[in-house]
Amino acid sequence: MSSQTRDISIQRFDLEGACRWMSGICGPHRLATSTPERLRFHHSANVFKSRATTLGVIEYGTDVTIDIEDAEHFSSYSLSLPLVGEQELCKNGERVSSNRDQGVIIAPNEHQVLAISGDCRKLQVVITRAAMSESLEGLLQRPIDAPLRFEPVMDAVDGAPASWWRMARYFIAELERSSELYEQAAFTRDLESSLIKGLILAQPNNYSEELRAVLGVKLPHYLIRARQYIHDNAREPVHLEDLEAAAGVSRFKLFDAFRKYFALSPMAYVKKYRLVGVRQDILEQGCTSTISEIALGWGFTHLGRFSAEYRKLFDESPSQTLQRKRLRSL
Repeated sequence: MSSQTRDISIQRFDLEGACRWMSGICGPHRLATSTPERLRFHHSANVFKSRATTLGVIEYGTDVTIDIEDAEHFSSYSLSLPLVGEQELCKNGERVSSNRDQGVIIAPNEHQVLAISGDCRKLQVVITRAAMSESLEGLLQRPIDAPLRFEPVMDAVDGAPASWWRMARYFIAELERSSELYEQAAFTRDLESSLIKGLILAQPNNYSEELRAVLGVKLPHYLIRARQYIHDNAREPVHLEDLEAAAGVSRFKLFDAFRKYFALSPMAYVKKYRLVGVRQDILEQGCTSTISEIALGWGFTHLGRFSAEYRKLFDESPSQTLQRKRLRSL
């Protein structure tokens, strides 16, 4: 019986070799260091053959910076959690530190820079974009219409994300022992599927709300009231004070619940709901109303900013959405 995992262990002392190796695992990126002579790159991992998910441990031996420039062709979601040392992720102008208490996610379609300390030795799980999309569509029971985007910080101490890290850590330890159980396809396929689905369900992302609705997760009553207020008044000005009054709880509790269940702040949720509304209207009435009229009707007064936010959420401009709608009509 052929093995269902591929055991890999590589050591490189040259920057180009280390970068080429990891580009083959994750996708194209730039690797830089001011001390190339100190590089002691080591990657030991197992690759599941069914969907090419990679689980292992990685270290560089000196301070390095990974730059995801060509984010469109970065082909995987790379999750890492330091066992020792630390790293820092820079994304959308924000800096996030990562240590043994919190991991980070590098994702496709977004420009990111990851600075890794020389003493950092970390767990790494790499899941291909195709496998992630396939699992998400299976959970939703429909094709996805926008790329899957996670909150970049992944808690390793509390909650569902921490449970996921413990599971990943256990699998990595077991795979290092070369258990015969992991040679069987019937087992490894389900294990890999559980790992991917577990991540989608555990870590807040732009599909979390829909997944909760599909899977029947109950939201707190005050959050349901706030959400309903947004849905009923999204075309009018909505302020935080209005949401607090509708929910009947403090602003802090409201923010905490929106972050936990929707992976967004309350006002970011309002903006996303409006953008989705614009998209729906373009697809339904794009031939009778202009994009500007539709956007203004949803409360977007700065059309340049609206277009940029629309493209960021849906990976296409409003006019491209309209063009696809017209082509489908033809």
